[in-house]
Amino acid sequence: MLVLIKGAGDLATGTAVRLHRAGFRVVMTDLEQPTAVRRTVAFCQCMYDGTAAVEGITARRCGSAGEAEAALARGEVPVLPDPRAHILTQLPFDALVDAILAKRNLGTVLTDAPVVLALGPGFTAGVDCHGVVETQRGHDLGRLLTAGSAAPNTGVPGNIGGYTVERIIRAGADGPFEPAAAIGQVVKKGDIVARVAGVPTYARLDGVVRGMLPAGLMVTEGMKAGDIDPRCEVRHCFTVSDKARAIGGGVLEGLLYFGRRTGRWNG
Repeated sequence: MLVLIKGAGDLATGTAVRLHRAGFRVVMTDLEQPTAVRRTVAFCQCMYDGTAAVEGITARRCGSAGEAEAALARGEVPVLPDPRAHILTQLPFDALVDAILAKRNLGTVLTDAPVVLALGPGFTAGVDCHGVVETQRGHDLGRLLTAGSAAPNTGVPGNIGGYTVERIIRAGADGPFEPAAAIGQVVKKGDIVARVAGVPTYARLDGVVRGMLPAGLMVTEGMKAGDIDPRCEVRHCFTVSDKARAIGGGVLEGLLYFGRRTGRWNG
């Protein structure tokens, strides 16, 4: 059972971890320079470092289908710099999961694979994918939708510890990003956590830095560059989140549900 996941940020990675442990072979794609902030739990970090490990599973940057097959044979998760997912036509995928989280469909169609799933808003089950997995925090988080669409994007970050927009670290200007705090570091409200072109960004609450863009990445003013977790649990910075696990469970359910209905597998 070979699954392609488009996107390799933290939610896509949480999904990949669940599928890998359940016995699926997983291939992922992302940008050449990903902008995921939760880099310690995102397989896309291998685009910068060559490899990335999350909860004991190794992802490896690969440049071709052959390299991807070799990584799969080693029990790794191959990640390709292939945002248009050309790899889809080069390996015999049983399923595709659109985990880009762009809040809109960037090109996924129902015929991309025998089973096509998508995360979050921008997709309609039965139209451009077989199933949609809810990504909005709350009662329906991780729910598999076999008809209709996920809840629309509110534009407001999820509430954690009573904070929403205050959690987000944003670039203060255009230019190369300069982190002033590291993932896992405890900060206080008012601390400088980043700079861009000499313009500082200050922490808006006490907590632990859970996400931060890599140094040198070109950013634009207002761009999300990191986040602070008010729960102040350092270990949360290095393990898959509750949200990612719930979404991954919804994807696993969807693959089995639609896989059986299409006769793709009966395990």
